[in-house]
Amino acid sequence: MSTPRTGRAAAPREVADGYRAGRTLPVRVELVRQLKRRRTLVMGGLLAALPFVLLIAFAVGGEPEGRPGQISLMDSATASGANFAAVTLFASAGFLLVVPVALFCGDTVASEASWSSLRYLLAAPVPRARLLLSKLTVGLALSLAAIVLLPLVALAVGTAAYGWGPLHLPTGGTLPAGTATGRLALTVAYVFVSQLVTAALAFWLSTRTDAPLGAVGGAVGLTIIGSVLDEVTALGDWRSLLPAHWQYAWLDAVQPRLDPAGMIQGSSLSVTYALVLFALAFRGFARKDIVS
Repeated sequence: MSTPRTGRAAAPREVADGYRAGRTLPVRVELVRQLKRRRTLVMGGLLAALPFVLLIAFAVGGEPEGRPGQISLMDSATASGANFAAVTLFASAGFLLVVPVALFCGDTVASEASWSSLRYLLAAPVPRARLLLSKLTVGLALSLAAIVLLPLVALAVGTAAYGWGPLHLPTGGTLPAGTATGRLALTVAYVFVSQLVTAALAFWLSTRTDAPLGAVGGAVGLTIIGSVLDEVTALGDWRSLLPAHWQYAWLDAVQPRLDPAGMIQGSSLSVTYALVLFALAFRGFARKDIVS
């Protein structure tokens, strides 16, 4: 019996002429696909409509009033366009903005599986890592667009209704309009970074299930659970390990003196969790048996 030869080089893989793995499923193509989807248009319309809803609510209900004995950003919502934008962001950052982030990052892979088109994309052939990278890039880009769209529309609507002026601080004093615009931009950037955990959760779940609603709902549900746990004071310092504990750290940006310590801690925690979940998504999908 002859023994098998060792050290023989593996046979080269044959590929079609002109095939380049790096050119499959370009981000531009994936972005156009996602922009044309009805859920993207509906979500964009809802976010753009929210400032108008708040404007009508203030017009009908009169001047906003905070709770007795408490100083709130809501008290100065109608002071200027900058205040109106800050209040809109404050009202939506806790839950509303979680939904588009979870939708854009959680629906992306699972929807392909539910349509039974995922295996055809991989048979194109699109490398698995390339497919995930394109979809993740587009999902994060749309999430950022959603987070930017809301305060941008609110700033335009608030300026038209209440005028362009300084940001009136809830603790007293004002920030010049130029400084306030920069602080609002910093706030939007922090909100996006803080939502990376939700995005990563949704994306990881999207690679684990064929049900888009399960991925989106699971990410939203886990985010809500984190917010509930943060309210349990008995947990003490353990709450600082929850991303939800730092979701309103951006309020330090609307103070006379900018203190970024809370935002730095919140950003570090969010990015760490997100990187771990993204790594799990890529690792699990590389070994997954795709049957749909």
